[in-house]
Amino acid sequence: MNRIEPTNQTTGRKNPAHGVLVSSNEPTIVFLTVCTHQRIPWLARNEVQQSLEEIWRAAGAWLVGFYLFMPDHLHLFCAPHDLKFTLEDWVRFWKSRFRRKHCDQPWEWQRDFWDTRLRRSESYHDKWIYVQENPVRKGLATKPEDWPYQGMLNVLRW
Repeated sequence: MNRIEPTNQTTGRKNPAHGVLVSSNEPTIVFLTVCTHQRIPWLARNEVQQSLEEIWRAAGAWLVGFYLFMPDHLHLFCAPHDLKFTLEDWVRFWKSRFRRKHCDQPWEWQRDFWDTRLRRSESYHDKWIYVQENPVRKGLATKPEDWPYQGMLNVLRW
């Protein structure tokens, strides 16, 4: 078993504590939420989706499974592919790459993110169905499949 140590352990959880327990005996799937700076709604657009898909494919240390963009945050499921890179390193990398690619835009990310490793009892598929309901709950789509800003890049197996 390989432990990727937490990098942020503040008391009171004002900031998320990070650190993903990666085991060679069982799959590791992480549910990740990343917000825009000050929750400014700029994420749900084709240009952003295409850029992030391209960047995630190139930044292969972690594999992206299902993902969904809301106007001011994104949800994705990911799994480690190269254990030399922590989740924090990978997120920092793709945020930076995105920012450089779109330096002519005022788009900024919130500095931190939230991550949760799925437990054995949790269903990746069930969590994904719940995430897909977000645009419906917010009145942005009538059915989950109508929301255009979602997809899957890699099959993550539990």
